[in-house]
Amino acid sequence: MFKIHRFLTLIVIMTALSLSGKAQHVLLNADNGKAISTGALVHHDVEEIKGLKMGPFVKLDNGDILTVEGTDCTISNDNGKTWQSYPVFEDPENFLISNERAILKTSNGVIILAFMNLQERANWNWQEEISDSPGARLPTYTVRSLDGGKTWQDVQKLHNEWTGAVRDMIETENGNIVFTSMMMRHHPGHHTVLTYKSGNEGKTWERSNIIDLGGIGHHSGVTEATLEALEFGKLWLLMRTNWGTFWEAFSMDDGKTWDNIRPTDIAASSAPGLLKRLESGRLILVWNRRFPEGTDQYPLRGGDRQWSEVAASNHRGELSIALSEDDGKTWSDPIVIAKIGDNQKTDPTFKWISYPYVFERNPGELWVTTMQGELRVKFYEKDFTH
Repeated sequence: MFKIHRFLTLIVIMTALSLSGKAQHVLLNADNGKAISTGALVHHDVEEIKGLKMGPFVKLDNGDILTVEGTDCTISNDNGKTWQSYPVFEDPENFLISNERAILKTSNGVIILAFMNLQERANWNWQEEISDSPGARLPTYTVRSLDGGKTWQDVQKLHNEWTGAVRDMIETENGNIVFTSMMMRHHPGHHTVLTYKSGNEGKTWERSNIIDLGGIGHHSGVTEATLEALEFGKLWLLMRTNWGTFWEAFSMDDGKTWDNIRPTDIAASSAPGLLKRLESGRLILVWNRRFPEGTDQYPLRGGDRQWSEVAASNHRGELSIALSEDDGKTWSDPIVIAKIGDNQKTDPTFKWISYPYVFERNPGELWVTTMQGELRVKFYEKDFTH
């Protein structure tokens, strides 16, 4: 009788572990992963692409890849080994493209870039006594190319307020272009999220309602959103927060208005994710989870009304992916594809692996690059779908 009871207990425990996802993956470590040139460890099915630019990238009609940096557009015909540069601006002394940016090739071949103009960054002076930086300015801009990135036109400023980041851009099934931006609010200082929508491939833009959930601090509020199109014309927005999960919003008018703003059940660090529809129809999410894999804690940051009004996990030492077959209703168990190595933990350049970009170079071949940590890797969707 004792043996039967112990056997049944073991079955219950194993079932609970399976449903919770706790026993699904071996923790990534030096024994089962591999080190890359930055010192990071990557999953055994992930391959480093040495020397690749940060991106984000678009694929041109002839198969070349395009990205931007500084004040130039750069194009490669050999998978990023060499690049040809073209100026984006007629007056480059007045512009500097931010690392946080979004780029898209429309179905008609127009290249659209959205960015913050670092050359106009001004008046950042955080004052602790008022938890604010009055008059801070970092504008959101767009520019577009009609000839595959060789020449650019229609440079325009969309707002002058401090933009914390521009992170993502999509084309909807109706042919509208929508990208995510931010706008700082004051008294006290905090961040908000908004989108811009264009019905004429980036020639003119319409601003959405501003998603303002309050906050106190220079990293507070809702920030750094990613978005994708779901079935029936719905758009889905995922926003970084300090509240332990991504928050979401939905639009039924291609990003003109956002509502149903609420928390998700996707545990996340205070760091941005990247959501992308793959050629297979699946969604992929790349992000920093709230806590390191296998733990339920991490030193918190903020809660001082300067960084933020609440203390938050700022964990960025691991980058994870998950896949969804049903438009984000359910997800595969998250898998860590990269984590910092022991020698990186005190290195200011490589101590984090965060701010991801995702590029589907060929169907099922995914390139992931990061702004923080200089991750440059590729992997195949099929290796993470079992």
